[in-house]
Amino acid sequence: MSDIPVGLHPKGLPETVIPAEDDAVLAAFVTAKQSDAEQLKSAVAAVVAANPRFLAGWAELGDLSDGIEAYAYYRIGYHRGLDKLRAAGWRGSGYVRWRHPENQGFLRCLVGLGNSAAEIGEQDEVDRIRQFIHQLDPDMDNSGQR
Repeated sequence: MSDIPVGLHPKGLPETVIPAEDDAVLAAFVTAKQSDAEQLKSAVAAVVAANPRFLAGWAELGDLSDGIEAYAYYRIGYHRGLDKLRAAGWRGSGYVRWRHPENQGFLRCLVGLGNSAAEIGEQDEVDRIRQFIHQLDPDMDNSGQR
């Protein structure tokens, strides 16, 4: 059981916020993203390899990739994100809103997974992800726009 509180709202659904990432990981990520185009992906991959629970890193690797490789990065970030959400008290329902920067890595992975699933023709996955995004943050559209 987590010691992290889950906020209850007057409308009844809880809202979960993933704990903030360590400042050192964020600093390494910022440095990696300043790499030149040739080194960018490998620099981000090095940060993720050293910090495999870093969701924004998985999302970035997906953004820097194509096809099935992007799909795989987003899927890993999505599953790592579910683990982090459960550790933060999420019980499979309730809001995980974009407005909290801590949630954005997970939501980017989810949106990227949906987009990648569409590219490879996995329509049932696309439909599930669209519904899940709407359940997590009704203010987001399925392209990740708020």
